[in-house]
Amino acid sequence: MSELCTDIGFVSANKFGEQLCGDHVELIEQESGVTVVLADGLGSGVKANILSTLTSKILSTMIAGGLSVEDSVRTVAATLPVCEVRKVAYSTFTIIRIVDNREAELIQYDNPRVILLHEGKSVDYPQQEQVVDGKRIFKSRVPLEEGDVFMAMSDGAIHAGVGLALNFGWQREEIAAFLETVYDGSFTAKTLAAMLVGECTRLYDGKPGEDTTACAVRIRRRRTVNLMIGPPSNPADLQTMQEKFFTTEGKHIVCGGTTSTLAAEYLHKPLDTSLPLYLDPEIPPTARIEGVDLVTEGVITFSRVLEYATDYLKNNERYTDWSYKKDGASQIARLLFEEATDVNFFVGRAVNPAHQNPALPIGFSIKMHLVEGVANALREMGKRIVVNYY
Repeated sequence: MSELCTDIGFVSANKFGEQLCGDHVELIEQESGVTVVLADGLGSGVKANILSTLTSKILSTMIAGGLSVEDSVRTVAATLPVCEVRKVAYSTFTIIRIVDNREAELIQYDNPRVILLHEGKSVDYPQQEQVVDGKRIFKSRVPLEEGDVFMAMSDGAIHAGVGLALNFGWQREEIAAFLETVYDGSFTAKTLAAMLVGECTRLYDGKPGEDTTACAVRIRRRRTVNLMIGPPSNPADLQTMQEKFFTTEGKHIVCGGTTSTLAAEYLHKPLDTSLPLYLDPEIPPTARIEGVDLVTEGVITFSRVLEYATDYLKNNERYTDWSYKKDGASQIARLLFEEATDVNFFVGRAVNPAHQNPALPIGFSIKMHLVEGVANALREMGKRIVVNYY
């Protein structure tokens, strides 16, 4: 397994008054790497959405399949429907292809030039021009290092603020300076993209004049987080479950009162519940066990984590709800969303007698639903997920 991997995140803001976005991002993952295409269709609304979706799907499939840029671009030109008004079929695009997590291949046509952050600073990179059927396409190859971030964007970003906060829009150099200012090595690609689109929306005074999309590709090191929730249905499996959990490399989260008690017994360490007040009145407080990175309550805390995960996959509007707070759900969210690339779940199928009270809206099936929901959300975030049931 390569020590480096890619973290990819994108966020879009529709042109004010439009239901559909005219930008589209498509990803194709393979053993050898990942291909990302950001396409920006001519105009806005339904027509632009169709153009960008077709463009991104065709290009990502063909480039990932090893076809040449020339063949790919010509296929797009021959496939796109011609606009009856403008009499052209047109979509700009940016392609970022990560090869074996060692090199990035950039192919750019008429979108704002990709910004490369190295050690948090914007750096230049070489480009070669290639003309395909009258289209000027720029190609680059960039060796990768841990922490590198590639930020692709549609032209809605550089037009932000025209006639409002800025006379001539937000220039690429200014966007690069903004990214340098907000950059933090712990931020995910999604967070960086959300910050950029959020600032664009602010410059548009909350009413984007164009579809605006940012797509970040971040090179990072693989990190594993292990999470155990619930005791096994067969008590005879408890030793096996705990041994596998605690001997698996990475950080360890224990969720649930019974699970925490059993973990403390296994480690021969006290379960310290003398932690401060409820940091969030709706989330039970955390506890401490020496040798465990985080100890939390189970179902209520995990339910909040699922809410955060669902929002994260949209536009991450609740980022400030969990990005710095110290309640159990916020800490789990940071570990799973930001720190982990690989997550191993150890899920006990035992039924908690406390949850059988008909007055409580919590049941065994709900716990399973929460675990599966969070696991599926993490997969959508691009993480490697293994769920072990006991």
